Amino acid sequence: MGSPNELIKPRLHHLCLAYVQERIDACQAAIQAAQESANSETKSSAGDKYETGRAMAQNERDRNAVQLQQARQLLGELQRIHPELCCDTVRPGALVHTSLGWFYISISAGKLVVEGQEYFAVSAAAPVAAALAGQRVGGQVTFNGKSVQLLAIW
Repeated sequence: MGSPNELIKPRLHHLCLAYVQERIDACQAAIQAAQESANSETKSSAGDKYETGRAMAQNERDRNAVQLQQARQLLGELQRIHPELCCDTVRPGALVHTSLGWFYISISAGKLVVEGQEYFAVSAAAPVAAALAGQRVGGQVTFNGKSVQLLAIW
């Protein structure tokens, strides 16, 4: 077996998948709740109140449908990453140890903790990932006015 960090990438990937699934589930529940709210609106003598309630429910459904689509796009991005593969350059799927900390180049899922160590799941489009893109171990880039050293890549 390889280094312990090779075992961390699949765990980080799993946490990212769980993050996306949570977003998908929340959006679907919100869409369902908005639909039920719209369906339960009863036509009152004040027709404007009924129409306003239905319009608000439709807006809520639309907003959550957009968020659901975005979450599904994140899921697609994750499904294209194979965490078991080792990387020699910074690219999607790479676990990168820098002088700034640890980064899993995947999706923007924020801080993840595995075995007490903090990792940051960032998309390839994130400024820090864009600055590091294509670099190899030993490389150095400037990010936010700071020199960043690449210590290791898996």
